[in-house]
Amino acid sequence: MNKQTVIEPLAGHRTAMLLLVLAYTLSISDRMILSILFPDIKAEFDLSDTQLGLLGGISFALFYATMGLPIARLSDQYSRKWIIIASLVIFSLMTAFSGLAAGFVSLLLFRIGVGIGEAGVNPASHSIIADYFPAHRRGFAMATLMLGGSFGMMLGFVGGGFIAEAYNWRVAMVAVGAPGLLLALVMTKLLREPARGTFETEIPPPPPPIFTTAATMWANPAMRHLIAGSVVAGLMSYGLTQWLPTFFIRAHDLSQSQAGVMMAGVFGILGAVGALVAGKWFDRLSIRGFQYGMWMLAIVPFISIPLFVLGLLSDDLTTAMLLFIIPGLLGNCFLGPSIAMVQTLSPVQMRAVSSAVKMLCLNLIGLGLGPLLVGVLSDLLNPLYGEDALSVALAYFSLVGLWGSLHFWLCGRALAKQKIL
Repeated sequence: MNKQTVIEPLAGHRTAMLLLVLAYTLSISDRMILSILFPDIKAEFDLSDTQLGLLGGISFALFYATMGLPIARLSDQYSRKWIIIASLVIFSLMTAFSGLAAGFVSLLLFRIGVGIGEAGVNPASHSIIADYFPAHRRGFAMATLMLGGSFGMMLGFVGGGFIAEAYNWRVAMVAVGAPGLLLALVMTKLLREPARGTFETEIPPPPPPIFTTAATMWANPAMRHLIAGSVVAGLMSYGLTQWLPTFFIRAHDLSQSQAGVMMAGVFGILGAVGALVAGKWFDRLSIRGFQYGMWMLAIVPFISIPLFVLGLLSDDLTTAMLLFIIPGLLGNCFLGPSIAMVQTLSPVQMRAVSSAVKMLCLNLIGLGLGPLLVGVLSDLLNPLYGEDALSVALAYFSLVGLWGSLHFWLCGRALAKQKIL
């Protein structure tokens, strides 16, 4: 592939990026706060680890993933800005209402509401950013957007942990849900939506039906392996992240606030740094050819998983934290580049729906099954390992990341055969 002429992002991209990062931050905070509250909710409602896995996974992901498709279809036709704002209001209210739950069923229903609300944020945000940035700047741009994941993790874990200890888990839910309503008001004034297909040479046709977009994605071998690799990486990431606060509390006798600080420092801050570095390197490698960026992602699990397993099985907290540094740094590497590649491989009129199809697969399988599978595995291993069952379950579960590595490598091989401008 020849080197590309340098093209600058559109004016106003910094303001738009800041607002979209904040929206994503709050969505992840509202999503992840539940995991730091698992011990309190388990005790109050007398739940099993499998039930906690349902609350943290499939109850949210099923509706988050499936609602994302029709909402993304609307995003390819109508105002992406107002879809994001409406979604922000809905998931913020549902998170706050979760603090009023009377039991497992009502909390499950509120979490479903959070999933429905969050469904509209990512596809519309990805589409807007793709119109603010040219193709060879999108890896870093999407990685910057994904900083909201790390910021949201820190806000949910640290804020949720401290508020739960000072008051209770119900107050923590309300406190984390409320800021989204204020951000929605700010976005009505400051968020500007660019024209569709800014960096494409042809005027995009009307968006096709969802099935046509899905079929187009499936017909592209690079896209197939990109989605598969992202799904497996997400399965591992969501399964581990939802349960790591509980791991710290059970295995190392930390309080909720201490576990939250650990998660924020190692997997939040380091995860943010790693995501940015990965996005920048992906863009640089992609100047030579997009396949090189994907091969970079294929290498990551072979570095991070052995260290992560050793950290989980260590009895000493300090040793465990040192072993978690590299996995924490590399944990979010796949997010920005994979999202950027979906936008780059998709026709302009299919971008929001293509993003939603990816998020459907990623969240229905990754977020939906990841926490649930870890919970089930922990319950199954409990008779054999007792208090160490969760640690062992997380260690076994992390090995699925090697499967994702294979698909990222195959994606790169397919990209090497394609001509992408």
